Amino acid sequence: MSDAPRQRDFSQVDVFTATPLLGNPLAVVHDGGGLSIERMQAFARWTNLSETTFLLPPTNPEADYRVRIFTPGGELPFAGHPTLGSCHVWLAAGGTPRHADTIVQECEIGLVPLRRGARLAFAAPPTSVERADAELLHRVYAALGLEPARVRDAAWLSNGFPQLVLLVDSAATVLALKPDHAALKGLGKVGVVAPHPAGGEADFEVRFFAAAIGINEDPVTGSLNANVARWLIDSGRAPVRYVAAQGTAMGRAGRIHVQRDDQGTWIGGDVAPCIAGTVML
Repeated sequence: MSDAPRQRDFSQVDVFTATPLLGNPLAVVHDGGGLSIERMQAFARWTNLSETTFLLPPTNPEADYRVRIFTPGGELPFAGHPTLGSCHVWLAAGGTPRHADTIVQECEIGLVPLRRGARLAFAAPPTSVERADAELLHRVYAALGLEPARVRDAAWLSNGFPQLVLLVDSAATVLALKPDHAALKGLGKVGVVAPHPAGGEADFEVRFFAAAIGINEDPVTGSLNANVARWLIDSGRAPVRYVAAQGTAMGRAGRIHVQRDDQGTWIGGDVAPCIAGTVML
């Protein structure tokens, strides 16, 4: 591999919103060929976004393209908003999938199908569920400023990397959290979800704290919402179609569109283009 800089096409998009500046931004390098892992990581640190991705030719003959996903702190085997944003950029740059309505992304966890419709949606990977240790939970509650009585359930969920997810009593409780990010840093990645009152635009409110990987709070998190969807729908605590809001506490307006059908659990979101150009990398 050579790290001699050259001009590469570059895009920045806003994911899980149709309105620029209200979702979760993603940096996408259209051609990551010839870049070392160290160079990719250095660029991800420099963009300082929650994720930066690099598009590459697939190594699996069933895939349309391959993507590598980096946070400022390391590479991820899978992540949701980079999956939707990278697919949008690949299509907008002229990528032609083998099948008209289905795109197959290759990433570190394997193949992830996406489908087109009102908006792009990816198939949620399988989620593992493990019970959480009571002592750890109480440390997390303290770091979040969360009263234990407001917690309805808690579990470690994973579709590529573990996330400790708390189901609490109300969306108002989620929005009122005042996290101590320094304390959370050593406790893992923590998601919090709760229902909104019936009849509103969104059915659930979500927040995600990931100081452990250099992101105090993520504006909108596809992998977390994929885990939450499988967990809540499987246990009968969410309908097979719903909308989740995330980013509210950060002045964003992310919307995650969840649907389960006989082909899987699908996590959909709009993608808004923001920046198009080139980067020397």
